[in-house]
Amino acid sequence: MENGPSLTVSLGGDGGGWRRPFPVRRRNRRGRGLRGDLLPAHLPGHLTRPEQFEQWVSESAERLEYFWGERIEAAQFVVEDIPPHLEELLARGQAAPLGSFTPAVPGRPAVVTVFRHPVQMAARLRAELPEIIHDVVVEQTAQLLNMAPEAVDPGYGRTRP
Repeated sequence: MENGPSLTVSLGGDGGGWRRPFPVRRRNRRGRGLRGDLLPAHLPGHLTRPEQFEQWVSESAERLEYFWGERIEAAQFVVEDIPPHLEELLARGQAAPLGSFTPAVPGRPAVVTVFRHPVQMAARLRAELPEIIHDVVVEQTAQLLNMAPEAVDPGYGRTRP
C-alpha cells in the first residue's frame, strides 16, 4: 500500500456500461467545427497569410542555396502582391505571371520576385501553395543560372499533372 493521500471514485454499477468513442461523441455538426488558424493572432507563433507566404519563399530559396551555394547566394528573393502593369497584361488577354527575374547589373544583385496573389489564384487548394511557390522560385532561379528547372532542383514539378 502507498504512503500518502489517494483518491478513489466509484460511479456505481459494474463498470461495463456502453460508451461511445471520442470521435463519435464530438461531431462537427452544421459547420460549427474549428475554423481558422490554430494559434490565435495575439500569440507569438501566429503568422498572417502574407507572412506564411514569405516564409515558404524563404524556405525554397534556402533549399536552392543549399544546392547551388555561391552561385545564387547574392541573389535576392522578393515577394510582391501583384506584378507591375497587371491591368495591361490582362487587357491584352495574357495571364498574370507568377514570378519574374531581374538579372544582376554592376552594383545591384539579381532579383527573383514571386507574385503572391497570382500564385494564390493558381493554387486550387491551400495545401498546394508551398509546392507551387517552390516551382516558381525554381523556374526563376533556373533563368538566373541559365539552366533547365529540372536541373536546378530534382523535385521541380512533382505536383503538376
